[in-house]
Amino acid sequence: MKIQQLREIARQHGMKANSGDKIELIKAIQRQEGNFDCFATAFNGVCDQVACLWRADCFTLAHNRRDS
Repeated sequence: MKIQQLREIARQHGMKANSGDKIELIKAIQRQEGNFDCFATAFNGVCDQVACLWRADCFTLAHNRRDS
């Protein structure tokens, strides 16, 4: 998901989304929604949140962070 789409989702939740990186913005949205702020932590490719809006990006970024 592109950062502009994330900022729009944040605004819909009444959040300011002017700065910050993608991971932190998604985690803030997750907290605002009452969910675990677990984005980009599925290092082993395991996640039980099958309906998560961020799922595809999560696995990619978690894999990239693990390899860094």
